[in-house]
Amino acid sequence: MVKQSNQLIPLIIEGIENIKGEDIQILDLREIENNVAEYFILCTGNSNTQVDAIVNSVQKLVSKNTKDKPWHIEGDTNSQWVLMDYVNIVVHVFQRQAREFYDLEGLWGDAKITQVETNY
Repeated sequence: MVKQSNQLIPLIIEGIENIKGEDIQILDLREIENNVAEYFILCTGNSNTQVDAIVNSVQKLVSKNTKDKPWHIEGDTNSQWVLMDYVNIVVHVFQRQAREFYDLEGLWGDAKITQVETNY
């Protein structure tokens, strides 16, 4: 069963923060016509290892607390950009060069963007 977005978002953020993911942003797509999800959560990792660790951390935390699993995961073979699809929320874990190249924040420029403040 897919949990409500307001239950998943804090768990996803915590999973990212546990591995010190950088530049965490939440894009609220609910007001955009023809959106593909309610929210995108973006973050940056500095290596294949960190990207993989972030993805694993998010999966474990969400699964432990809600029993939810991503509907689909893409990109985990090269770890430049891993997409985790929780249906209403899509998590994008990038390495910096891939994030700059694909510029999802620019592509979804009409979204309300919230920068998540981290303490590290």
